[in-house]
Amino acid sequence: MCARSRKATGQRNVPTHVDSPLAPVCDGQSRVLILGTMPSPKSREVGYHYGNPQNRFWRVMAALWGEEPPRGREACRDLALRRHFALDDVLASCTITGASDASIKDPVPNDLRARVLDRAPIQAIFCTGATSHRLYTRLIEPTLGIPATRLPSTSPTNASWSLERLVGAYRVMLSYLQD
Repeated sequence: MCARSRKATGQRNVPTHVDSPLAPVCDGQSRVLILGTMPSPKSREVGYHYGNPQNRFWRVMAALWGEEPPRGREACRDLALRRHFALDDVLASCTITGASDASIKDPVPNDLRARVLDRAPIQAIFCTGATSHRLYTRLIEPTLGIPATRLPSTSPTNASWSLERLVGAYRVMLSYLQD
């Protein structure tokens, strides 16, 4: 069946159980943990967080330090480690339709203590978007005991936020990330 036929019949938008294949990005100098909800299909395909080129996350993070946006998995990882921010997702698995956070069902949280906090001196946690923050607050904060700050989503679906406005909102992290 061709892509057009799948789309026409709705098969592209079928809820699917997804286990995140992405490991956290962190090291012993990471001071801020930035959490998405669940890697998008494109991020899972390319093998790194915020790997969809339409997502503005890497442009926002690079702009905080006046750098050119990184391209590719290793360059993105390098920026995160060099600037001391860790990356992971709130969910280890869920049922989701495409990249739609609104469609998430059966969420299973990541063990952030074992994945990141036991390995890095995290001083603050930030969630990118309303869904990641809501799920973190409900599924992880009660046992971890660390509140998270909600940041706006960098997803292309959040078109009401310009790149400049996103950079301004993300500047709140800089006080934890200055050398």
